[in-house]
Amino acid sequence: MAPLNLPKFNFNIKNFKLPFMRQQNLTIGLDIGSHAVKVCELAEGGQRMKLMSLGSARLPANAVEDGELRDPDAVASVIKTLIGNLQIKGKKVGISISGYSVILKKINLSVMNDKELEEHIQSEAEQYIPFDLADVYLDYQDLKTNTEAEDRTDVMLVAAKKDVVDSYLHMLLNVGLKTVLVDVDAFALENSFETNYGQQGNVVLVDIGSSKMNINIVSKGASLFARDIALGSKQLTEQIQGKFDLDFEEAESLKIGALAPAEKQEELAEIFISTTTQWIMEIKKAIDFYNSNFPDSALTKLVLSGGGAKVKGLDSYFSEETGLPVEVFNPFAMTGVDANKIDPDYLKNIAPEMAISMGLASRPCPF
Repeated sequence: MAPLNLPKFNFNIKNFKLPFMRQQNLTIGLDIGSHAVKVCELAEGGQRMKLMSLGSARLPANAVEDGELRDPDAVASVIKTLIGNLQIKGKKVGISISGYSVILKKINLSVMNDKELEEHIQSEAEQYIPFDLADVYLDYQDLKTNTEAEDRTDVMLVAAKKDVVDSYLHMLLNVGLKTVLVDVDAFALENSFETNYGQQGNVVLVDIGSSKMNINIVSKGASLFARDIALGSKQLTEQIQGKFDLDFEEAESLKIGALAPAEKQEELAEIFISTTTQWIMEIKKAIDFYNSNFPDSALTKLVLSGGGAKVKGLDSYFSEETGLPVEVFNPFAMTGVDANKIDPDYLKNIAPEMAISMGLASRPCPF
Protein backbone atom coordinates (compact mmCIF):
# COMPACT_ATOMS: atom_id res chain seq x y z
CA MET A 1 0.00 0.00 0.00
CA ALA A 2 1.31 3.45 -0.89
CA PRO A 3 2.21 5.77 2.00
CA LEU A 4 -0.56 8.04 3.26
CA ASN A 5 -0.20 11.59 2.03
CA LEU A 6 -0.44 13.26 5.42
CA PRO A 7 -0.64 17.07 5.19
CA LYS A 8 1.07 17.84 8.47
CA PHE A 9 2.43 16.16 11.56
CA ASN A 10 0.58 18.37 13.98
CA PHE A 11 1.32 17.42 17.57
CA ASN A 12 0.00 20.78 18.71
CA ILE A 13 2.71 19.53 20.93
CA LYS A 14 -0.24 17.45 22.09
CA ASN A 15 -1.42 15.48 19.08
CA PHE A 16 -1.33 14.64 15.41
CA LYS A 17 -4.34 15.68 13.35
CA LEU A 18 -5.39 14.77 9.86
CA PRO A 19 -7.92 17.54 9.28
CA PHE A 20 -10.35 16.15 6.75
CA MET A 21 -13.15 14.51 8.75
CA ARG A 22 -15.58 15.67 11.40
CA GLN A 23 -14.88 15.85 15.12
CA GLN A 24 -16.30 13.14 17.38
CA ASN A 25 -15.87 11.63 20.84
CA LEU A 26 -12.68 10.21 22.35
CA THR A 27 -9.92 8.16 20.81
CA ILE A 28 -9.03 4.66 21.91
CA GLY A 29 -5.59 4.94 23.52
CA LEU A 30 -3.10 2.47 22.08
CA ASP A 31 0.35 2.43 23.70
CA ILE A 32 2.66 0.18 21.67
CA GLY A 33 5.79 -0.44 23.71
CA SER A 34 8.73 -2.76 23.22
CA HIS A 35 7.36 -5.32 25.68
CA ALA A 36 3.59 -4.99 25.50
CA VAL A 37 0.60 -3.25 23.95
CA LYS A 38 -1.68 -1.36 26.31
CA VAL A 39 -5.23 -0.34 25.34
CA CYS A 40 -7.52 2.09 27.15
CA GLU A 41 -11.06 3.16 26.28
CA LEU A 42 -12.77 6.05 28.06
CA ALA A 43 -16.17 7.66 27.67
CA GLU A 44 -17.33 11.16 28.51
CA GLY A 45 -19.56 11.13 31.55
CA GLY A 46 -20.50 14.49 32.98
CA GLN A 47 -17.86 16.05 35.21
CA ARG A 48 -15.41 13.19 34.84
CA MET A 49 -14.58 10.51 32.34
CA LYS A 50 -15.59 6.89 32.73
CA LEU A 51 -13.27 3.96 32.19
CA MET A 52 -14.93 1.54 29.77
CA SER A 53 -12.17 -1.01 29.19
CA LEU A 54 -8.45 -1.52 29.44
CA GLY A 55 -5.94 -4.28 28.96
CA SER A 56 -2.40 -5.27 28.15
CA ALA A 57 -0.89 -8.00 25.99
CA ARG A 58 2.74 -9.02 25.67
CA LEU A 59 4.51 -8.65 22.34
CA PRO A 60 6.92 -11.20 20.85
CA ALA A 61 10.56 -10.45 21.58
CA ASN A 62 12.07 -7.79 19.29
CA ALA A 63 8.78 -7.05 17.51
CA VAL A 64 9.28 -3.38 18.44
CA GLU A 65 12.74 -1.94 19.03
CA ASP A 66 13.57 1.65 19.94
CA GLY A 67 10.11 2.77 18.91
CA GLU A 68 10.32 1.17 15.45
CA LEU A 69 8.20 -1.70 14.14
CA ARG A 70 10.41 -4.69 13.36
CA ASP A 71 7.63 -7.26 12.95
CA PRO A 72 4.45 -5.38 12.04
CA ASP A 73 2.47 -8.55 11.36
CA ALA A 74 3.16 -9.88 14.85
CA VAL A 75 2.27 -6.54 16.45
CA ALA A 76 -0.91 -6.31 14.38
CA SER A 77 -1.95 -9.79 15.49
CA VAL A 78 -1.49 -8.94 19.18
CA ILE A 79 -3.45 -5.69 18.83
CA LYS A 80 -6.29 -7.34 16.94
CA THR A 81 -6.60 -10.11 19.53
CA LEU A 82 -6.43 -7.72 22.49
CA ILE A 83 -9.08 -5.36 21.12
CA GLY A 84 -11.25 -8.34 20.22
CA ASN A 85 -10.95 -9.84 23.71
CA LEU A 86 -11.88 -6.49 25.26
CA GLN A 87 -14.84 -6.24 22.85
CA ILE A 88 -13.92 -2.68 21.89
CA LYS A 89 -16.11 -1.64 18.97
CA GLY A 90 -14.55 1.72 18.14
CA LYS A 91 -12.09 1.93 15.26
CA LYS A 92 -10.51 5.34 15.84
CA VAL A 93 -7.26 5.07 17.78
CA GLY A 94 -4.56 7.37 19.08
CA ILE A 95 -0.95 6.24 19.34
CA SER A 96 2.27 7.76 20.60
CA ILE A 97 5.85 7.38 19.47
CA SER A 98 9.28 7.63 21.03
CA GLY A 99 12.88 6.64 20.45
CA TYR A 100 15.49 7.66 17.91
CA SER A 101 12.87 8.59 15.30
CA VAL A 102 11.55 11.49 17.42
CA ILE A 103 13.49 14.66 18.11
CA LEU A 104 12.37 17.01 20.88
CA LYS A 105 14.33 20.25 20.83
CA LYS A 106 13.73 23.35 22.92
CA ILE A 107 15.03 26.50 21.25
CA ASN A 108 15.11 30.10 22.43
CA LEU A 109 13.91 32.76 19.98
CA SER A 110 12.89 36.36 19.88
CA VAL A 111 9.17 36.82 20.45
CA MET A 112 7.24 36.70 17.17
CA ASN A 113 3.62 36.61 16.13
CA ASP A 114 2.17 33.28 14.96
CA LYS A 115 2.83 33.85 11.27
CA GLU A 116 6.41 35.04 11.82
CA LEU A 117 7.14 32.08 14.07
CA GLU A 118 5.78 29.59 11.54
CA GLU A 119 7.86 31.13 8.76
CA HIS A 120 10.97 31.12 10.94
CA ILE A 121 10.54 27.46 11.91
CA GLN A 122 9.99 26.38 8.32
CA SER A 123 13.05 28.24 7.09
CA GLU A 124 15.43 27.52 9.97
CA ALA A 125 14.36 24.09 11.26
CA GLU A 126 17.15 22.25 9.45
CA GLN A 127 19.74 23.72 11.82
CA TYR A 128 17.96 22.08 14.78
CA ILE A 129 16.92 18.73 13.29
CA PRO A 130 19.52 16.05 12.42
CA PHE A 131 17.33 14.59 9.66
CA ASP A 132 16.48 15.72 6.15
CA LEU A 133 13.38 17.87 6.60
CA ALA A 134 11.75 16.11 3.65
CA ASP A 135 11.84 12.91 5.73
CA VAL A 136 10.12 14.21 8.87
CA TYR A 137 6.81 15.49 10.14
CA LEU A 138 7.50 18.75 11.95
CA ASP A 139 5.62 20.70 14.60
CA TYR A 140 6.33 23.24 17.33
CA GLN A 141 4.78 25.10 20.23
CA ASP A 142 5.61 28.48 21.72
CA LEU A 143 5.97 27.89 25.47
CA LYS A 144 5.35 31.60 26.16
CA THR A 145 8.26 31.95 28.59
CA ASN A 146 8.95 35.60 27.73
CA THR A 147 8.60 38.24 30.44
CA GLU A 148 8.41 42.02 30.54
CA ALA A 149 12.15 42.10 31.11
CA GLU A 150 13.03 39.43 28.54
CA ASP A 151 11.64 39.63 25.01
CA ARG A 152 12.61 36.06 24.13
CA THR A 153 10.66 32.84 24.43
CA ASP A 154 11.28 29.10 24.46
CA VAL A 155 9.81 27.07 21.62
CA MET A 156 9.46 23.28 21.72
CA LEU A 157 10.29 21.79 18.35
CA VAL A 158 9.20 18.24 17.48
CA ALA A 159 10.19 16.17 14.46
CA ALA A 160 9.27 12.56 13.72
CA LYS A 161 10.55 10.40 10.90
CA LYS A 162 7.87 9.84 8.29
CA ASP A 163 8.80 6.23 7.53
CA VAL A 164 8.43 5.23 11.19
CA VAL A 165 5.11 7.04 11.65
CA ASP A 166 3.75 5.73 8.36
CA SER A 167 4.66 2.15 9.28
CA TYR A 168 2.40 2.39 12.34
CA LEU A 169 -0.43 3.97 10.35
CA HIS A 170 -0.29 1.23 7.72
CA MET A 171 -0.05 -1.58 10.25
CA LEU A 172 -3.11 -0.34 12.11
CA LEU A 173 -5.04 0.27 8.91
CA ASN A 174 -4.44 -3.34 7.96
CA VAL A 175 -6.30 -4.51 11.08
CA GLY A 176 -9.20 -2.15 10.45
CA LEU A 177 -8.17 0.69 12.78
CA LYS A 178 -8.07 4.38 11.84
CA THR A 179 -5.25 6.34 13.44
CA VAL A 180 -6.72 9.76 14.11
CA LEU A 181 -4.06 11.03 16.47
CA VAL A 182 -0.31 10.56 16.84
CA ASP A 183 1.35 11.88 19.97
CA VAL A 184 4.76 11.75 21.59
CA ASP A 185 5.09 9.60 24.74
CA ALA A 186 6.24 12.56 26.85
CA PHE A 187 3.19 14.65 25.97
CA ALA A 188 0.72 11.77 26.27
CA LEU A 189 2.09 11.23 29.77
CA GLU A 190 1.71 14.93 30.54
CA ASN A 191 -1.87 14.88 29.31
CA SER A 192 -2.63 11.88 31.51
CA PHE A 193 -1.30 13.70 34.56
CA GLU A 194 -3.10 16.97 33.80
CA THR A 195 -6.38 15.16 33.10
CA ASN A 196 -6.25 13.99 36.70
CA TYR A 197 -4.63 16.86 38.54
CA GLY A 198 -4.75 19.90 36.29
CA GLN A 199 -1.81 22.23 35.74
CA GLN A 200 -0.59 22.28 39.32
CA GLY A 201 2.95 22.71 40.56
CA ASN A 202 6.28 22.00 38.94
CA VAL A 203 6.39 18.25 38.51
CA VAL A 204 8.89 15.65 37.30
CA LEU A 205 7.04 12.93 35.37
CA VAL A 206 9.05 9.73 35.01
CA ASP A 207 7.65 6.81 33.03
CA ILE A 208 9.78 3.66 33.13
CA GLY A 209 8.90 1.15 30.45
CA SER A 210 10.55 -2.10 29.53
CA SER A 211 13.39 -0.66 27.46
CA LYS A 212 13.11 3.11 27.79
CA MET A 213 12.58 5.77 30.40
CA ASN A 214 10.78 9.01 29.66
CA ILE A 215 11.41 12.12 31.75
CA ASN A 216 9.16 15.15 31.36
CA ILE A 217 9.32 18.17 33.64
CA VAL A 218 6.13 20.21 33.42
CA SER A 219 5.16 23.57 34.85
CA LYS A 220 1.82 25.34 34.43
CA GLY A 221 0.84 23.19 31.46
CA ALA A 222 4.16 23.54 29.63
CA SER A 223 6.81 20.90 29.09
CA LEU A 224 10.15 22.46 30.06
CA PHE A 225 12.30 19.37 29.64
CA ALA A 226 11.45 16.15 27.81
CA ARG A 227 13.75 13.29 27.02
CA ASP A 228 13.68 9.56 26.19
CA ILE A 229 16.50 7.44 27.62
CA ALA A 230 17.33 3.90 26.51
CA LEU A 231 17.08 2.40 30.00
CA GLY A 232 14.19 0.37 31.34
CA SER A 233 12.90 -2.21 33.77
CA LYS A 234 13.81 -5.09 31.44
CA GLN A 235 17.38 -4.54 32.66
CA LEU A 236 16.35 -5.64 36.14
CA THR A 237 14.36 -8.62 34.93
CA GLU A 238 17.19 -9.91 32.74
CA GLN A 239 19.76 -9.54 35.50
CA ILE A 240 17.51 -11.39 37.96
CA GLN A 241 16.91 -14.13 35.40
CA GLY A 242 20.61 -14.56 34.77
CA LYS A 243 21.66 -14.41 38.41
CA PHE A 244 19.15 -16.95 39.71
CA ASP A 245 18.43 -18.99 36.55
CA LEU A 246 14.71 -18.11 36.56
CA ASP A 247 12.15 -17.84 33.82
CA PHE A 248 10.72 -14.44 32.88
CA GLU A 249 7.59 -14.67 35.05
CA GLU A 250 9.51 -15.68 38.17
CA ALA A 251 12.02 -12.87 37.66
CA GLU A 252 9.21 -10.33 37.18
CA SER A 253 7.53 -11.52 40.39
CA LEU A 254 10.76 -11.08 42.33
CA LYS A 255 11.26 -7.65 40.80
CA ILE A 256 7.92 -6.25 41.90
CA GLY A 257 7.85 -8.04 45.27
CA ALA A 258 5.07 -10.47 44.41
CA LEU A 259 7.45 -13.34 45.21
CA ALA A 260 9.30 -13.35 48.52
CA PRO A 261 13.07 -13.01 47.98
CA ALA A 262 14.03 -15.23 50.95
CA GLU A 263 17.76 -16.03 50.74
CA LYS A 264 18.05 -14.00 47.51
CA GLN A 265 17.48 -10.69 49.32
CA GLU A 266 21.09 -9.52 49.51
CA GLU A 267 21.92 -10.34 45.89
CA LEU A 268 18.65 -8.79 44.73
CA ALA A 269 19.54 -5.58 46.54
CA GLU A 270 22.89 -5.45 44.74
CA ILE A 271 21.19 -5.87 41.35
CA PHE A 272 18.61 -3.25 42.25
CA ILE A 273 21.17 -0.65 43.31
CA SER A 274 23.53 -1.17 40.37
CA THR A 275 20.73 -0.84 37.81
CA THR A 276 18.57 1.88 39.33
CA THR A 277 21.63 4.04 39.98
CA GLN A 278 21.74 4.59 36.21
CA TRP A 279 18.11 5.67 36.26
CA ILE A 280 18.71 8.08 39.13
CA MET A 281 21.69 9.65 37.36
CA GLU A 282 19.52 10.53 34.35
CA ILE A 283 16.72 11.89 36.53
CA LYS A 284 19.17 14.02 38.51
CA LYS A 285 20.57 15.45 35.26
CA ALA A 286 17.06 16.56 34.30
CA ILE A 287 16.43 18.01 37.76
CA ASP A 288 19.76 19.86 37.71
CA PHE A 289 18.91 21.30 34.31
CA TYR A 290 15.56 22.54 35.60
CA ASN A 291 16.99 23.99 38.81
CA SER A 292 19.72 25.88 36.95
CA ASN A 293 17.25 27.39 34.48
CA PHE A 294 14.31 28.00 36.84
CA PRO A 295 15.89 28.63 40.26
CA ASP A 296 12.85 30.54 41.54
CA SER A 297 10.31 27.79 40.79
CA ALA A 298 11.05 24.82 43.02
CA LEU A 299 9.99 21.34 41.97
CA THR A 300 7.12 20.04 44.06
CA LYS A 301 7.18 16.27 43.44
CA LEU A 302 8.17 13.38 41.22
CA VAL A 303 5.42 11.22 39.73
CA LEU A 304 6.40 7.69 38.75
CA SER A 305 4.60 5.58 36.15
CA GLY A 306 5.15 2.73 33.72
CA GLY A 307 5.69 -0.95 34.47
CA GLY A 308 8.94 -0.02 36.21
CA ALA A 309 6.98 1.98 38.78
CA LYS A 310 5.87 -1.36 40.25
CA VAL A 311 9.42 -2.31 41.25
CA LYS A 312 9.23 -2.81 45.00
CA GLY A 313 10.74 0.08 46.95
CA LEU A 314 11.56 2.18 43.89
CA ASP A 315 9.40 5.14 44.95
CA SER A 316 11.13 5.37 48.34
CA TYR A 317 14.56 5.04 46.77
CA PHE A 318 13.87 7.79 44.24
CA SER A 319 12.60 10.06 47.03
CA GLU A 320 15.76 9.51 49.08
CA GLU A 321 18.00 10.20 46.10
CA THR A 322 16.22 13.26 44.71
CA GLY A 323 14.91 14.83 47.91
CA LEU A 324 11.45 15.11 46.35
CA PRO A 325 8.18 13.52 47.42
CA VAL A 326 7.51 10.60 45.06
CA GLU A 327 4.16 9.09 44.22
CA VAL A 328 3.23 6.18 41.99
CA PHE A 329 0.79 7.53 39.43
CA ASN A 330 -2.74 6.17 39.19
CA PRO A 331 -4.04 7.63 35.89
CA PHE A 332 -7.59 6.56 36.80
CA ALA A 333 -7.73 8.34 40.16
CA MET A 334 -10.27 10.84 38.84
CA THR A 335 -12.03 8.45 36.48
CA GLY A 336 -15.34 6.73 37.10
CA VAL A 337 -15.00 2.94 37.21
CA ASP A 338 -17.68 0.25 37.33
CA ALA A 339 -16.26 -2.30 39.79
CA ASN A 340 -18.66 -4.93 38.45
CA LYS A 341 -17.06 -4.68 35.00
CA ILE A 342 -13.42 -3.98 35.88
CA ASP A 343 -11.89 -5.83 38.81
CA PRO A 344 -10.50 -3.27 41.32
CA ASP A 345 -7.45 -5.41 42.16
CA TYR A 346 -6.59 -5.84 38.48
CA LEU A 347 -7.00 -2.10 37.92
CA LYS A 348 -4.77 -1.23 40.88
CA ASN A 349 -2.05 -3.56 39.61
CA ILE A 350 -2.09 -2.44 35.98
CA ALA A 351 -2.79 1.29 36.50
CA PRO A 352 0.83 2.61 36.60
CA GLU A 353 1.66 1.10 33.21
CA MET A 354 -1.49 2.53 31.61
CA ALA A 355 -0.48 6.20 32.00
CA ILE A 356 0.40 6.82 28.34
CA SER A 357 -2.58 4.93 26.93
CA MET A 358 -4.88 6.85 29.29
CA GLY A 359 -3.34 10.13 28.14
CA LEU A 360 -4.16 9.16 24.56
CA ALA A 361 -7.65 7.89 25.37
CA SER A 362 -8.63 11.14 27.07
CA ARG A 363 -8.12 13.18 23.91
CA PRO A 364 -11.07 14.05 21.64
CA CYS A 365 -11.03 12.53 18.17
CA PRO A 366 -9.84 15.28 15.81
CA PHE A 367 -12.08 13.74 13.12
